[in-house]
Amino acid sequence: MRMPRRGLVIQARTRWLLVGLALLFSLVLLMYLLECAPQTDGNGSLPGVVGESMGKEYYQALLQEQEEHYQNRATSLKRQIAQLKQELQEMSDKLKSLQEKKSPKVNGVNYQGTKEQTSNDLLEFLHSQIDKAEVSVGAKLPSEYGVIPFESFTSMKVFQLEMGLTRHPEEKPVRKDKRDELMEVIEAGLEVINNPDEEDGQDEDDGVGDRQLYSENDFIEGYYRTERDKGTQYELFYKKMDGMEYRHVTLFRPFGPLMKVKSETVDISRSIINVIVPLAGRTEAFAQFMQNFRDVCIHQDKRVHLTVVYFGQDGLSEVKSILESVARETDFHNYTLVSLNEEFNRGRGLDMGARAWEKGEVLMFFCDVDVYFTAEFLNSCRLNAEPGKKVFYPVVFSLYNPAIVYANQDIPPPVEQQLVHKKDSGFWRDFGFGMTCQYRTDFLTVGGFDLEVKGWGGEDVHLYRKYLHGELMVVRTPVPGLFHLWHEKHCADELTPEQYRMCIQSKAMNEASHSHLGMLVFREEIEAHLRKQAYRTNSEAVG
Repeated sequence: MRMPRRGLVIQARTRWLLVGLALLFSLVLLMYLLECAPQTDGNGSLPGVVGESMGKEYYQALLQEQEEHYQNRATSLKRQIAQLKQELQEMSDKLKSLQEKKSPKVNGVNYQGTKEQTSNDLLEFLHSQIDKAEVSVGAKLPSEYGVIPFESFTSMKVFQLEMGLTRHPEEKPVRKDKRDELMEVIEAGLEVINNPDEEDGQDEDDGVGDRQLYSENDFIEGYYRTERDKGTQYELFYKKMDGMEYRHVTLFRPFGPLMKVKSETVDISRSIINVIVPLAGRTEAFAQFMQNFRDVCIHQDKRVHLTVVYFGQDGLSEVKSILESVARETDFHNYTLVSLNEEFNRGRGLDMGARAWEKGEVLMFFCDVDVYFTAEFLNSCRLNAEPGKKVFYPVVFSLYNPAIVYANQDIPPPVEQQLVHKKDSGFWRDFGFGMTCQYRTDFLTVGGFDLEVKGWGGEDVHLYRKYLHGELMVVRTPVPGLFHLWHEKHCADELTPEQYRMCIQSKAMNEASHSHLGMLVFREEIEAHLRKQAYRTNSEAVG
């Protein structure tokens, strides 16, 4: 008599579960209808510049923008409804399968309710996908090519590594096939921040009125990457205009609905960056570097220490003079000059710069004299490096030879006007690992650079591989605020064959785009064609 009663209990629980899922689906459908309903508030203002004379075309453009916004929102809601339908069907099928198995056994079985078990099975699977992915901890990788790089994005642009012949290093506006996905992710991050769980570390006494609510305008930047057998990881950063605290949200889509991994507040207001620059000669380039350093680090960021490691005596007095001049004019004294009377070795210079710091833990940015960076990059450096957990290896946008890029102008424009992400102006230097942000203790723990590497190239790859073979997570992504300025490159005869090959490859890559190099190769053919065209035109005019 006990088995039939237990069967009735199971059936009752199953019916209640199906009723609950049906009510949930109805609620989402109602939200969709309300969201897509046209707004009738006549006082709502359209986005645009207030006070302008608005013509018919302007209003048509605004209406088209509004219509596209609602279409995108409707598409997003339809996709969510389709996901819920699929989940409802899958759970129903699973419940049916479990019910069919609930037949009396000879030895008797202690049957459990199916609702809790089904939910637990689903959550267990989704969380197992997160555990398998490289989200919270790093994975040991065989080489520098094993890293799955992130692509970075803002609400208006995507900065991507894989360009091919049709895509661009920077796309604006975001491609249609990515726009809906990224807007959904940004909104999901806002939902996590504005409606925190107990595990997010929010005080229970804080009411909604005491909490700052974030909007899409507070989204600063994000990174995403997809592991094909696991899912897509999103790292999102939000900040209020007048604040220094960042909200960091990690989301993961395990080939299903988005799942929150963590939500935390990141305070970078007291995070000092030690910018370490190895140098030998090249005093003109150093003067240009210090101009950028003055504008970004001294006037804007104000939380930076500069360490210059200089090799040799030739030019040392000029470097001292430049540093002292900047110190007098800006009252900036947070710099260290380390002098080494030996042959230039980049790894040795960065290693000496790291060990010259005597104030405990510090975030280091290994930089070169030809690198131009923005204040936004410095914050990205702070947000993506964490002691004992992760190191930041941004991908630099390397500018081509301005004499070729701007050959149709009398002189190239100022450096600040060359800082654009276009296929003919530069490329993402995804084979370079020299620019990196990492904490001093992590650098020392991993063993630093291989000081046996002499001259140009190789030392950065060795350090990069050390991190890949360890437990720390490597964050690899293109960043819009980091540029490598073009300069003449000389490949010395003293280099090893492997170093010389790398140097020549880098020299060729840095010179110009594929199309511009093609124009140079076929210059004589193009000039001959132009001469024929000019002769033909003159002949017709005379005739």
